[in-house]
Amino acid sequence: QCKGECKVDPDVQEITLNGKPLVGQSHVCILLNKPQGYICATEDRMHKTVLDLLPKELRVKGLFPAGRLDVDSTGLVLLTDDGDLAHRMLAPKSHVLKYYLVKLTKPCRPEDAARLAQGLELGDGTKCLPAEAKALDGVKNYALICLHEGKYHQVKRMFAALGNHVETLHRVAVGGMFLPEKLGSGACIEVLHKDVEKMLKSG
Repeated sequence: QCKGECKVDPDVQEITLNGKPLVGQSHVCILLNKPQGYICATEDRMHKTVLDLLPKELRVKGLFPAGRLDVDSTGLVLLTDDGDLAHRMLAPKSHVLKYYLVKLTKPCRPEDAARLAQGLELGDGTKCLPAEAKALDGVKNYALICLHEGKYHQVKRMFAALGNHVETLHRVAVGGMFLPEKLGSGACIEVLHKDVEKMLKSG
């Protein structure tokens, strides 16, 4: 038994409550709905970072964003202190799907979707993996696009290569993990490590 504050070695000690073992997480995973004006970095001289949005009790040492969204883009960002997990999320061979809702200057035409599905070559010669895109019915100039990779400014550059322009970009899902509808802009929730593991295996 322990009164007050105690240090526990999880490798040799077990904590129980009413006879049931308590299982803690060795790493932290936080799902954030990033607003515009914040960058996906741990520190920056010019802009506020996504870490500035977290309540103090969630700002653990070593926390960083696993992946990036542009300063003017919004939506799902996962923050963690688990470098191995982040590597598996971001590694090209993992092919973790990323879904974006985009508002375009012009409609996404069927021929645009067909070119994206074939794998598009950008103006600088960069070759992109095949991507799926679909215009949203009844919503002018909006489309949903799914990527299998995450190149620099990729969605914007892909539509620019098609003669279009991305006005807004909002990431709605990564793998099998979707941004909760009720999670407001700038808000965050802690998620279980096992749920992130499922995300990597689905989608």
